[in-house]
Amino acid sequence: MRNKWMNTPMMYAFGMLAMMIPSQAFSTYYLYYYSDILGMASGYILIARTVFLIWDAVNQPLFGYFSDRTKTTFGRRKPWLYIAVPLFMLTFIMVFSPPANLGEISLFVWFLVALILYEAVATIIWVNYGALFPELFRGDAVRTKASAVQQGFQIVALLIATAVSPMIFKDYGFGVMAVVYAILFALFMLLCLRYIQEDKEAMEAPQLKFKEAFRETLSNVPFWVFNIANSFAQTVNGLLSSTIPFYAKYVLKIPENQVTILMAAIFVSVIPLVFVWYWLIRKIDPLKGWRYSLIAYALSVIPLWFGNSLWTGVAAGILVGFGLAGFFVTPPVVTGMIIDEDTRRTGSRREGIYTAVAGFITRSSGLISAFAFFIVGAIFGYESGDNPGPDPESTFRYLISVVPFILVSISYIISLFVKIKRTE
Repeated sequence: MRNKWMNTPMMYAFGMLAMMIPSQAFSTYYLYYYSDILGMASGYILIARTVFLIWDAVNQPLFGYFSDRTKTTFGRRKPWLYIAVPLFMLTFIMVFSPPANLGEISLFVWFLVALILYEAVATIIWVNYGALFPELFRGDAVRTKASAVQQGFQIVALLIATAVSPMIFKDYGFGVMAVVYAILFALFMLLCLRYIQEDKEAMEAPQLKFKEAFRETLSNVPFWVFNIANSFAQTVNGLLSSTIPFYAKYVLKIPENQVTILMAAIFVSVIPLVFVWYWLIRKIDPLKGWRYSLIAYALSVIPLWFGNSLWTGVAAGILVGFGLAGFFVTPPVVTGMIIDEDTRRTGSRREGIYTAVAGFITRSSGLISAFAFFIVGAIFGYESGDNPGPDPESTFRYLISVVPFILVSISYIISLFVKIKRTE
């Protein structure tokens, strides 16, 4: 029984389910929680994200480098993941459990510390889990299938985190929500790790020294262009998730209990559409498929501008699902192609450092998202839930439609400069 499920796309995908439930709950509701519920000014949130970005620039590549060089009887990645499980649970709960009656500065300090600790542990998990993908699944066809299954599980996680969360925090509070999701994370991640067996040959492959490893990474032009392009589209993922509660409140003007319906419409539609993109990518070059997904994603956010009720919002959300599904499936396959080419060139398997640096570029997109929130909010006078300004509707109509369209369009233009050889 154990061998039958060992290293299968389904068991690997349980790791994605584990991580994405709390991660999506964080990205969707931390801004809403600290800004609209606790009343923290958006300027403080921007400062916190900037400080974190500086810290993240240091820890991401280092965690990747040390992960690549780890050699134990359990593998390179699994020991890091086992250690990070309880730490992730604690830091995630910390984010949504600030002490009561904190002043503005004290609340900002709590948020900053919690954010740094949470993101540091999340880095360890994402780097090591992501580094397993190109090692366990070799070749475009296998990776496309594994990515489709993985993203199917991710959509389930997104649905749980975004649609179920309002039901929990409305009745029990954000702290209870964090505890529930922390427990689910541990259960699913431990299930995933039980059925993962790392490649011993990959662990024994020669490793580049520190300076040489970073020199090779920094000089890999396709890697950088691909990830910079991807970061703009990734920004939209976070921006849409974090803006939906505001969009529902100020644009659609629907009660809080109907946000679940809106979230469900968006993410349920993605599940079958993931496999549409899987079928498409099998027929064409994954690089072209990635570019097509960016075009679809950019066009899909336009209808959100015209939403004015629950059902128009639901219809627009379903259209967003098509573009979102393509962007979920295609990047992991292209990343695998880049890592394979690096292995052929250097003779070293360095999934960790590439995943880490890519993760830093992607996570830095959170700063773009926070900056967009701050700028658009300043233009229309939105500061927080306590002071939404004279036109909060325009604030979030622009943030959920116009800004995402611009960002994904930039992503597509940059993608035209990515050149990668396709080999099995």
